[in-house]
Amino acid sequence: MNRDELLQAADALDVFRTQSDNLYHRVRALFFLYSIHRFHLPRELVGRECGSIPFAGFERLLNRRFHETIRDFLAEQQSNGPSITLSSALAAAYHQLAFQTLADQVRKSVR
Repeated sequence: MNRDELLQAADALDVFRTQSDNLYHRVRALFFLYSIHRFHLPRELVGRECGSIPFAGFERLLNRRFHETIRDFLAEQQSNGPSITLSSALAAAYHQLAFQTLADQVRKSVR
């Protein structure tokens, strides 16, 4: 897939993971998003290594507020285009959100 196809697939997966009621589908979509942003998209972004990461999104990432982090990073991508820097930040957020989603489900089932 080329850059535009990968970005379209990522957009579709992001919508899917927010609308799905199925835990398996949500977590799988998150890991696909992680994979796209960590491994596939950077190869298509050669020459766009340097990008900016919104400070508010970075703070939210450190505070484990991954939904808001992803929203901030995607807004930055929409405004200024994709970059390897931003793709790496999105990969980290999607990866952590996948595990947080699983942990939340375990906490619910233990109660």
